[in-house]
Amino acid sequence: MTLAAAALAAGLGQTTWGVLAVVGAVLAGQLSVGWLNDLVDAGRDAAVGRTDKPVAIGAVSATTIRTAVIIAAVATVGLSLASGVPAGLAHIVAVGSAWAYDLRLKATAFSIAPYAVSFGLLTAFVTLGLPDPYLPPWWLVATAALLGSAAHFANTLPDLEDDNATGVRGLPHRMGAQASRVAAALLVLAASATLVAGLPRPVLGLIGLGVAVLVTAVGLVLGRRPGSRAAFNAMLVVAVLDAAVLVAANA
Repeated sequence: MTLAAAALAAGLGQTTWGVLAVVGAVLAGQLSVGWLNDLVDAGRDAAVGRTDKPVAIGAVSATTIRTAVIIAAVATVGLSLASGVPAGLAHIVAVGSAWAYDLRLKATAFSIAPYAVSFGLLTAFVTLGLPDPYLPPWWLVATAALLGSAAHFANTLPDLEDDNATGVRGLPHRMGAQASRVAAALLVLAASATLVAGLPRPVLGLIGLGVAVLVTAVGLVLGRRPGSRAAFNAMLVVAVLDAAVLVAANA
């Protein structure tokens, strides 16, 4: 996500210092969200024997992670506002949306909403922080929101059984594994198609769409292995790919 945001900012004409501010803000925000998630889920992760979670196995104390979350959150606010108040507020709300997912919404039928909101607002953070700021066009926001929604399904797939066992039932859990795979594929392809519709040079977008189809298919196939994060990683690759296509089309 940090790489995609940096590529988008640089491609749309952000200054070097502006790109660094975007990188710092997005990275700090991602760290705060990830660490908060591990902190909140520590008990559930321990209950299902997740050995890849340092807090759950006691390798890192909850106090240490809690401190890290606070530091990352404070850094997120400061680095976000370095891009200007409108841009900064957009990113702060995006991170707040992701926190809401960690704290409550992940276990509800509305679990997809924070992903759509946070990814969509990331585009506003970038465009509103440019030297000549502007609101992002609808198709750019829609592309990001659709990618975020796809990432939600893909990210949840490896943990469906563990989550169900510990009482976490978000939208993918309610739909089931097979339906979630189909939803992830359709959403990521819809994102790439929406990007094509908004590009001034659709030929590049069509090439990107073809690559997105291939990457998504490979990710979903590999993601059928128990515990595999291949599907989620494929969505991130498509996100970076779409950012690259957008930059190239506007160059």
